[in-house]
Amino acid sequence: MSEELKRIMAINDPYLLLREVTTRLADAQQEVTELARLRRRVVQDLHAQGLSYAQIAEKAGLSRGRIHQIRHTGPAPEGAFLGTGAVIVATPLRRDDERGRTVVAVDDVSSGKRLEDLARTYGLDVTSEHVPVSGEIDLNRDGLIVVCGPRMSQDMWDTYAQDPVLRWERADDGPWTVADQRTGTVHRSGQDSDPARPYDIGYLGRLPRPDGNGSLLAIAGIHTQGSLGVVQLLASDLNALWGQVGQHRFSTLVGVEYDPETSEPQSVELVCPLYRHDEETEA
Repeated sequence: MSEELKRIMAINDPYLLLREVTTRLADAQQEVTELARLRRRVVQDLHAQGLSYAQIAEKAGLSRGRIHQIRHTGPAPEGAFLGTGAVIVATPLRRDDERGRTVVAVDDVSSGKRLEDLARTYGLDVTSEHVPVSGEIDLNRDGLIVVCGPRMSQDMWDTYAQDPVLRWERADDGPWTVADQRTGTVHRSGQDSDPARPYDIGYLGRLPRPDGNGSLLAIAGIHTQGSLGVVQLLASDLNALWGQVGQHRFSTLVGVEYDPETSEPQSVELVCPLYRHDEETEA
């Protein structure tokens, strides 16, 4: 029996006991989920290295059937791309100056909701919140996924500035662009081109927290359709993204063709490599 369990069992106040047990059960379930994810990942990695299930079983002291079961059950390893245990999905509030009130963009709501649903499919606990109109947000938290561009938050502007390859910039004629420092390419939204077309650029990156004690996942479009496209890419290709960058810091850009009537992505594709930031620093 663990010391923590002994402590809880010794509580006399029934209400405090109920609260402590409930909290501990939630924490324990998260731990069980992540241990199962890690176990499945180890088996998959060993199998990918060429070991048979029989060999893995023999070396681990488990049955071949048990190893095969672990390989095909439990939360998928790629869920760790989004976070471990629990994630927080933050989407921005906007100021409607014409009506003098705070609003949310429909595309931002859709992006947030789809991210929450995606995280839950990987066994992650999910909470949601908003980046206020002021743009101030506590970025020094585990499991944070922020759907917000640099224009709407100084905190996020400072975070995007840590990217060694992709830089948010304003074009001489006003619109936002993203410049690839490696290739010199400046990526621009189709909305801001002449003639305009239903095409946007979305940013996806794992960037350092201000306190240096971890990372956050940052998603933004030059316009809101870009964020929707990034979320669609995550939903369709998370395993491939995980295989290439794991939990390392990285960034990339997504080109999004969308329906001009609904803003729904019709096709998404990477328009630059998945830049691993540790490799960029070494270079």
